[in-house]
Amino acid sequence: MNVFRAFSLALGQMGDRRFLRVVLLGVAFAALIMVICTALLAQLILWSVGDSMDLPIFGTVTWVGDFLSWGAVFAMMVLSVFLMLPLSTAISSFFLDTVANAVEDRHYPHLPPAQPARFGDMLRDMINFWGLLIAANLLALVLYFLFAPFAALIFWGVNGLILGREYFAMAALRRMDVQQMRRLRKKNAAAIWGSGAILAFPMTIPVVNLFVPVLALAVFTHHISGAMDQLSSRSNY
Repeated sequence: MNVFRAFSLALGQMGDRRFLRVVLLGVAFAALIMVICTALLAQLILWSVGDSMDLPIFGTVTWVGDFLSWGAVFAMMVLSVFLMLPLSTAISSFFLDTVANAVEDRHYPHLPPAQPARFGDMLRDMINFWGLLIAANLLALVLYFLFAPFAALIFWGVNGLILGREYFAMAALRRMDVQQMRRLRKKNAAAIWGSGAILAFPMTIPVVNLFVPVLALAVFTHHISGAMDQLSSRSNY
């Protein structure tokens, strides 16, 4: 697998309307979810506190509920900096076929139609992906404290491993079964990890990180489609 060629081709297509549509949908739905969660949290606080509250010194006050509600809004705005990426990534994963088809239409039109990803499979993979990502980063926190000067390298290494593994599987399962996917992943472990590590870097850059899910889907579609081309060439030979 040629890692740099895959990235070069994927970056060259980032202006594709289908790519941008998936990015915008991911961000829009993630923002909508954040707004709904914020509104529900604020309403829950108002319901819990009530219209008034008796406080020592102040006596009966009516502004505590509003104060806590606005505090919840501010807290969610801060959390959105960290939650927007995982939410938009999760949502973008449901548009895998849109991105993959755009890549294949431009670069691999000779390939036969792929098997569309099923909603249930995508939902399960998304949950597994983020569960693994969160667990691995919690474990990596220990390493950050033990090896603070190398925290950035640890972040890229851990997240690169997970991003590469999961996005490769998402792209591969459109064109092969699980056993074939695992064999190909094992054979190209270094290239997959390297691609994931490169993708982990822009995850730390605000705004740019919102394009990572689509870029990752495109990069690994190139990996898989390129591998299919090689297999086809060998068969013909």
